Amino acid sequence: MPIGQNKPLVRALAGESITPPPWWLMRQAGRYLPEYRATRVKANDFVEMCLTPAIAAELTLQPVRRYRMDGAILFSDILMLPYALGQALTFREREGPILEPIENHAGIGRLKLGQIMSHLEPVFDAVRRVAEALDTRTTLIGFAGSPWTVATYMVEGRTSREFRQVKSWAYRDAKGFGALIDLLVEGTVDFLAAQMAAGAEVVQLFDSWAGILPEPAFGRWVIEPTRRIVAALKRRFPDHPIIGFPRGAGLLYERYITETGIDGVGLDTMVPAGYARAQLQQLATIQGNLDPVLLIAGGAALETAVKELCRMLGGGPFVFNLGHGVLPETPPENVETLATLLAGSNAA
Repeated sequence: MPIGQNKPLVRALAGESITPPPWWLMRQAGRYLPEYRATRVKANDFVEMCLTPAIAAELTLQPVRRYRMDGAILFSDILMLPYALGQALTFREREGPILEPIENHAGIGRLKLGQIMSHLEPVFDAVRRVAEALDTRTTLIGFAGSPWTVATYMVEGRTSREFRQVKSWAYRDAKGFGALIDLLVEGTVDFLAAQMAAGAEVVQLFDSWAGILPEPAFGRWVIEPTRRIVAALKRRFPDHPIIGFPRGAGLLYERYITETGIDGVGLDTMVPAGYARAQLQQLATIQGNLDPVLLIAGGAALETAVKELCRMLGGGPFVFNLGHGVLPETPPENVETLATLLAGSNAA
């Protein structure tokens, strides 16, 4: 499906400097919104929410209606892919996602690539519904988890503090672990390509746990799989921008940008804006990186931080976002304040 080349977010990801900067927020559809909480009760659990097209589409559109963001990111979850591959998945209140762990190469054999498209058809239906509902200036963003981050959940069975199981497997049996990554690369390409075909104009790869790896492993398990995904998608959808978010990459952000071929890079909160402007912005569009807690704090602290970020990065290709997702405790009125601040911002 062709994309809207004149949309502010698409233009920024093509390398233009836009004033005021286009913006959207990671996890912009979430528990901080009363309309989200009202819709959530219509489903039995989180997986059902993601796989009910009418609900997923409605949740995608809610924050855009309220705040007029430039990007509408699909309501879904990075673990929809392992679910579609056949791995048992549940979401428990206050615990998060729980999967039946894959502990070795034999466990990979239970995963079925061939069933991804049929299992995730409700997701693609939701994309089509949102694409039909959006106005002519708002960009529809699809997404997937990057192979490394998805693998951490698949192997550990849940989020982890130490990631001992997945890192041990990758270090001890790189060939066996590589088979899981290869499968996830193929599945991710199919998943994102189908989202693009259904109407997603931009896609983002979330690598939330990229920063737990030292440099040699970062190159093998973060950069190389991302490069393969980007190359495969660009062959089929050359005009669709791709954003990468390797959270915690630190000094490896520059290498990530130059070696993966992404169009935009999402920065976590710890990356200084001055460093991003001097070292990264000439390589890719910068996306980020306001501390999500500032949206809770609000007031003068929020205003000062937003203006400074726009001053530092607004002179080049820039998409305003957070350094991580919106927190559930965020007052909705503070996001409205953010929208007002951005509408009145000017690049330095």
